[in-house]
Amino acid sequence: MEISKTLLLVVSLVAATCFLQARAAGVYCSNPYSKCYRKYIECPEECPSTTAMNSKYKVCYADCDKRPCTSQCRMRKPNCNRPGSACYDPRFIGGDGIVFYFHGKSNEEFSLVSDSDLQINGRFIGHRPAGRARDFTWIQALGFLFNSHKFSLEAAKTATWDNEVDHLKFTFDGQDLSVPEETLSTWLVLKTKSQYSPNKDIKIERVTSRNSVIVTIKDKAEIMVNVVPVTKEDDRIHSYKVPSDDCFAHLEVQFKFFNLSPKVDGILGRTYKPDFQNPAKPGVAMPVVGGEDSFKTSSLLSNDCKTCIFSESQTEIESVKSEIEYAALDCTRGASSGYGIVCRK
Repeated sequence: MEISKTLLLVVSLVAATCFLQARAAGVYCSNPYSKCYRKYIECPEECPSTTAMNSKYKVCYADCDKRPCTSQCRMRKPNCNRPGSACYDPRFIGGDGIVFYFHGKSNEEFSLVSDSDLQINGRFIGHRPAGRARDFTWIQALGFLFNSHKFSLEAAKTATWDNEVDHLKFTFDGQDLSVPEETLSTWLVLKTKSQYSPNKDIKIERVTSRNSVIVTIKDKAEIMVNVVPVTKEDDRIHSYKVPSDDCFAHLEVQFKFFNLSPKVDGILGRTYKPDFQNPAKPGVAMPVVGGEDSFKTSSLLSNDCKTCIFSESQTEIESVKSEIEYAALDCTRGASSGYGIVCRK
């Protein structure tokens, strides 16, 4: 869809001074690797919702990897020590809970997640100090393909870090976006089927006025993003030898996925396959996983890697989804398959 045919709506939300009384909601654990898989967990009374009207307030989060299956209140920023995260240089934690590193190469793009209806790529930046065999790398940008749309967010290059400057840049279908620098300001894309039934394809919400957002792609993913620099302390500890003209502003990211297919691939995406065997070596301090040639894409918004399965063809998408419904669905084990499908008698 051309952007001229898309209704763009920017909404600035004002933090509420009080909360209305609400019945506690809950969270469903859909990750087949988690200990609380297929469990519904109620939220605490102090944070009954998975969303908040103010970034200072915590929201409901269910830790599906611990027993007993309980929920907790947390801030809405990436947790680099939980599944679905991609932080540092860069360190991933897969859907299976296993920590691994994927270095890639500086100034190249790689497929992080590739499913029939969703493609997420990452652009790596970095440098190679004299005497080293590989680049130090960080994730500088993310590119998304979905519903015939192309969306990107990136950390702008800067020599020195300033917390009072917003380093995030956004594009949607080739056009630059401007999201007001106000806490909880929100940018919505409404794909209108009719005048009265708009579908919110994507939402970008600022958690703080600068350098922190939550991106929600309807029925597909929620992505919490921070922009951070390589600090002098990081440089000292890891001997990055960061040059004086670039602090390598990069992204800290945590993904939450909805309705992934069993065929999902990508550096991070494949760890959500029910039968995936992670090649990361156990007991190693920094288990490095390779495969750059398998995941490399020609650009941030391309789906041409060797393992990419994303397709804009609705026929192919429906074919993959039908495999989930008829092949992966096992109604003998409970009421839900874990892929968003409910068994009914």
